[in-house]
Amino acid sequence: MTSVTTNKTPSDLGFSSPDFLSQHIKSILAFYEPNVDALSGGFHQNFSDDGSVFDENTRHLVSSTRFVFNYARAYLTFGDSRYLSRVASGIKFLREYHLNPETQGYAWVLNVEGVEHSVKDATNHCYGLAFVMLAYSWAYRAGITEAKYYLDETFALMDTHFWDKDYGLYKDEFNADFSICSDYRGQNANMHSCEALIAAFEATQDQRFLKRALLVAENITLRQAAKADNRIWEHYTSNWEVDWEYNKNDPKNLFRPWGFQPGHHTEWSKLLLQLNQYSPQPWLVERAQSLFDAVIDISWDSINGGIAYGFAPDSSVCDNEKYFWVQAESFACAARLAIVTQDDKYWDWYYRIWQYAWTHFVDHEYGAWFRILSPENGKLETTKSPVGKTDYHTMGACYDIMDALTFNAHK
Repeated sequence: MTSVTTNKTPSDLGFSSPDFLSQHIKSILAFYEPNVDALSGGFHQNFSDDGSVFDENTRHLVSSTRFVFNYARAYLTFGDSRYLSRVASGIKFLREYHLNPETQGYAWVLNVEGVEHSVKDATNHCYGLAFVMLAYSWAYRAGITEAKYYLDETFALMDTHFWDKDYGLYKDEFNADFSICSDYRGQNANMHSCEALIAAFEATQDQRFLKRALLVAENITLRQAAKADNRIWEHYTSNWEVDWEYNKNDPKNLFRPWGFQPGHHTEWSKLLLQLNQYSPQPWLVERAQSLFDAVIDISWDSINGGIAYGFAPDSSVCDNEKYFWVQAESFACAARLAIVTQDDKYWDWYYRIWQYAWTHFVDHEYGAWFRILSPENGKLETTKSPVGKTDYHTMGACYDIMDALTFNAHK
């Protein structure tokens, strides 16, 4: 690994301060505060740089669920009753708008006008249902007692339709009534399913969630990675063989980009370290280190700073644009690695990535983070938070670092 140099000023040291992290979360919440609530219940999901809403009608399952996570965590951390009200509103919206009571599936995209809605895309995505589980887990922790039933219901739905017991992983996509399953298999849906299962375990202490999370993590980060030079490829065939060609001509696909994703390697690393808190095993820490170490040098832009979006099988960068979530997940991972391994190189990476993000991604005028920047860190759009981006990654990273610091202090 090449050396990493950082000029640690007192301001840099603040990046690992719980007070700094807490204040940064508050600043992001403040960006959404004036316009997040929708007449229909739930949340507006398309925000311009200044916080104004540029599309009042589109509702995406990923945003609907991620906002529930945002406000559940905010309520548990700050105790503001407005946040609990939003959790309840978000859960009600999921049940009354996204949920199909006949199939128990969840619509991927809705069009909402006032209190009326229509389904624009009824596809059932495992990726989306993982976030449904995540939302119910955090809502239950926030005190929405019925969310425990909804959580169990969603886990059972995923077991019935998505769980592939022959491979110990989740399938990706079904049509509206679950009669047709896509041949596509992907690691991303499994990664977020693992994340949701960890959250479900934390909320309920039910060992079945932890056991399933460990199985998914092992099968992706060890077995599947062994098929791709010990790195995590995104796309697979129906029998979980590597599909090197899937979306090769669409490397910027929002949910299924071609190439190795550095941000998914560091996100998996973070999840392995979370699992190690609850089921300590040497391989979890060892694999977490190797996943981070395998991608950080390849993807770090030594000229402009920041972590590139994707690299090809030959280790050349295939998408050198910078995405907000990649930076956030990577510094959260680096902090956890630093705490667990006591290796200062991971703190070096933490400060370096945070300083880059603070300089280029954090909007110090209006708040929150920009979504995407050019390789030279120029702005590429004026839509700060279109569907899919709720700053769940950025606030989640701050929470995760605080959790890791607290857990380590109490060991």
